[in-house]
Amino acid sequence: MTEQAKKRPEFRNINVFTDLPSYRLPPAGILSILHRVSGMILFFLLPFIIWMFDKSLSSEISYGDFTSVFQGSWGWLAKLVCLGLIWGYLHHFCAGVRHLLMDMNHHIVNKEFGKSSALVCFAISLVLTVALGAKLFGLY
Repeated sequence: MTEQAKKRPEFRNINVFTDLPSYRLPPAGILSILHRVSGMILFFLLPFIIWMFDKSLSSEISYGDFTSVFQGSWGWLAKLVCLGLIWGYLHHFCAGVRHLLMDMNHHIVNKEFGKSSALVCFAISLVLTVALGAKLFGLY
């Protein structure tokens, strides 16, 4: 091989502190990462979900115990955890519907559709989360 051969590009590892803050993901990439994060939130809080479901349906006394958790001195923390669950479920659901739509209609999948559908998914999940969060915190 001659010395005048074209030099191959050099690839390097990404430095988390210097390169990652300047890297910009497209909305579809952010949605994909948050889809995984919401799935992990739902998975790790599954014991809390099962506890809430059990307490709310077992009897009237256990339902009273369940509702008292949200009204005590630590009620704000339980409400924040529930708000995280609400966001996790709604975001995961909306992103899952988006993925199903893209799987069923391969002809509409392009860069513009990925961006616009990701933004619509963000908007729907955030609006629904704010509405249910307002109900959770007693605003209406």
